[in-house]
This record gives sequence, structure tokens and C-alpha cells, in this order.
Amino acid sequence: MPTYLYKIQPVRPAMLSEGPSEEEARITNEHFEYLKGQMEQGTLILAGRTLNSDYSSFGIAIFNARDDAHMQELTEADPGVAKRLFRAEWYPYRIALHAPGNTGDQ
Repeated sequence: MPTYLYKIQPVRPAMLSEGPSEEEARITNEHFEYLKGQMEQGTLILAGRTLNSDYSSFGIAIFNARDDAHMQELTEADPGVAKRLFRAEWYPYRIALHAPGNTGDQ
């Protein structure tokens, strides 16, 4: 199954530096729950975000998807993208090296 790198950035960067509005916080939670659901289904490999809070901040996720059309469906189903909290880009991606035990989360 092909792998894709998914990159999102907030449409309103001040959401990170000044704090989210109630609506932004609600949508962010929906986005997180969506990603958790994709992980439970085996579609999402990993997800995270940079810790800076300026305009260059972004989140990434790595998905398994059947093809480009499926990846587009996954993108459009993300509440954060559908509700225009985040803009998204995705790219076909190949994981070259992977060591699950090296994340430091033990």
C-alpha cells in the first residue's frame, strides 16, 4: 500500500501564538479524534507537529492509502481541513529507515 506524507498548517497562525478561539479549539479536537480513528483503522502511521508557534509551524502525518484518490478522500474528511482551520498538502512518500523503539516514548 502506498505511503503519503501529509502536511498541514493553520490558516490563522495566531491561533498558535495567541491561542485558539473556542471554535478553533473544538475543530482541533475533532481533527485529533479523526487522526486517532485513522490510527485505529491502520491507515495512520504517525502524526505530530512542530513546537514553534509562528507562521512556519506545521504538522505532519504519514498515512497508508490505496492511491492518490484515497489520500484525497482522507484529506477532505479531516475536519480541520474541511472546516478550513488547516490548509493541507500531501505527497507520495517512501519510508527508507524506521526504528519504532527510537521515539523516546517508552
